[in-house]
Amino acid sequence: MGDEAELHHEKDSGRPGESVAFPFDRMSVQRFRETFPRARWSDERKAWFVPGTTARRRIDRWLAREASRADAFADEKGRDAFEFEPILSPYLDVVEDGFRVRTPYSRTIVDALRQVPFARWDVDLRVWHIPFASYDDLQRRWKLIEEAAKRNEPEERRKRADARKGTDEDKRSRRRASERRRHRIPVPANDLPPLDRPVATRTYGIIVVSEVTGELIEAATVADLYPDLSDEHVWALWRSASLEELVHTWPAKKEPGEYENNRGWWQPTIEELREARRKAKFREQRVALRASI
Repeated sequence: MGDEAELHHEKDSGRPGESVAFPFDRMSVQRFRETFPRARWSDERKAWFVPGTTARRRIDRWLAREASRADAFADEKGRDAFEFEPILSPYLDVVEDGFRVRTPYSRTIVDALRQVPFARWDVDLRVWHIPFASYDDLQRRWKLIEEAAKRNEPEERRKRADARKGTDEDKRSRRRASERRRHRIPVPANDLPPLDRPVATRTYGIIVVSEVTGELIEAATVADLYPDLSDEHVWALWRSASLEELVHTWPAKKEPGEYENNRGWWQPTIEELREARRKAKFREQRVALRASI
């Protein structure tokens, strides 16, 4: 899968899509390539990249079919392993064909479950399905999953918020939130970001700069929020990037260097774009759902 696969992956890197990894065997790879002829292997990610805006849904369907192909012995072995050393947790249910995992949202949990062979997300039930055959992989990651789930329970989040009230950390957090609502960002007057194009920033992630006001910043007044300012910075106004803008943004070929980091903005990388696209898609779906109610 060497150099040719890397070349195709680089060529596809500007497109929306999803990555998937699964246990290697010749027949599984053959079926995968037949189903996803445009998929490319990434040596860096040790996963396949499937381009397309519907990639996640198509991958989930394929994983479900592959899970059903797992030999009966593997499922039986997984059942036996669970009975011998069960996971006892309110976040896991046993069903006829395997397990259902339902937790509060956490990126840590999503990343962990996507490493479990043949795990798939059910968008209707909002649960993860795991076949019995993947029990060993699930068990190895369960401590991490359960700890992240507990941390993200609404009550636990409220407790942490209450404990922070009145502290210096809380005051800084409120000040940062207030500053973010102003939708402004300092930029060097001699190296301005492009307007109306998504750029990655150290402070606010990927944004679109809509206007540079030209107003010089008094560094001392916002030094706690932007510690690397000089008197040569000016204010720029920004907005969130739309999913369409993110999909059509070409990624940088390399990570930002020291100069870009000091400047505070750079052309986003493919990893930054994928995460921003995921968030933008969720945000736009939520807006559409509210509008339909």
